[in-house]
Amino acid sequence: MRDRFDMTVTYAMHNALRRELHYLARATACAHPDPRNVLRTTAGWELFRGALHAHHAAEDDALWPSLRQALNGRPFCLARLEAIEAEHAALALLLEAIDQTLAGPDVGLDLFGELTGSLVTGLRGHLRHEEEAIFPLVQTILSKEQWEHFGRVHAQRIEADAARILPWLLDGVAERTVAAVLRQLLPESAHHTYAHRWQPAYAVLDRWGTQGALTVTRP
Repeated sequence: MRDRFDMTVTYAMHNALRRELHYLARATACAHPDPRNVLRTTAGWELFRGALHAHHAAEDDALWPSLRQALNGRPFCLARLEAIEAEHAALALLLEAIDQTLAGPDVGLDLFGELTGSLVTGLRGHLRHEEEAIFPLVQTILSKEQWEHFGRVHAQRIEADAARILPWLLDGVAERTVAAVLRQLLPESAHHTYAHRWQPAYAVLDRWGTQGALTVTRP
């Protein structure tokens, strides 16, 4: 059965986050003598963190409240949503803790490794959990107006740093997905700017300090 709502942007975001988790895990495992320098000195961590924050903030502000309202009287489904919300909170704490290890030279590398490992494992599981437990509910019970409201808020969250987040989001994806995402997130008048300024500027970034060093298998 065909989905009621087009979730291309949401899936593109999830896949981009998975892609960057692979880079994060490899870069922090291979960098010597201090893997924290990768996150301190390259664009990868900042881009990843900014995109994740924009995505989760849009869900927290515009998707979960609508779902909670629509799920009134369905306690088992509400429990699923509450579990997802708890995962958001736990992931936010991990991001904050990692940032603190980057700012504090006295924090041990073992703790840094534990935190980044927990983020990689936790976010991978969260994305899968959301897709399996929440996306079907979205397709089933949200109204068209509620889904469109989330889409607008999500686009607004990305808009603040669109010049960097959009090329990051669309790195390596199929052309039809690029077209679909740009159609939803960027005015047509700005598509030329994306293609001729934003994307080329992104393409030369060495996000994780690994150009020529890592071969990445797409998730």
